[in-house]
Amino acid sequence: MKIIVVSDNHGRSDWIPNVMKRHRDADYFIHCGDIELHPSEVFGFICVRGNNDYYDYPEFRVLNVGKHNIFITHGHRMMLFKDRSILVNKAKEYGCNIVCFGHTHVFEYQILDGVHLINPGSIRYNRDFSRPCYAILEIQGDDIRVSRVEY
Repeated sequence: MKIIVVSDNHGRSDWIPNVMKRHRDADYFIHCGDIELHPSEVFGFICVRGNNDYYDYPEFRVLNVGKHNIFITHGHRMMLFKDRSILVNKAKEYGCNIVCFGHTHVFEYQILDGVHLINPGSIRYNRDFSRPCYAILEIQGDDIRVSRVEY
């Protein structure tokens, strides 16, 4: 199972056809918010609302992928600096072992208390001055792999 995870494009749309074309073999495309585009412009993406979104995207989504459940959120209401415990607890509340979130504009992948936390960074600009990026989440049975892809 191959899942593309993006976040924080803030109205920029030129990346959409490029990423979708590059990953035609992807099973899902996830957007973690701060889209700032009409839902028709991100057709094919599972989207959630970020703190800068004005369209009616949901606050969070849960995606079932085989033996795994993915909690998708922007995360702006669930993070205190580097403390990710609220994200972990929310994931567990919904029976999820993977969280995809955005907001920080910094790529992150870590496992806390058995929950995989994935922030794809920003496809527009990163706050750590690294190149714009997104994530590839690959799931095969119990094996979960995450990689950072520069855009």
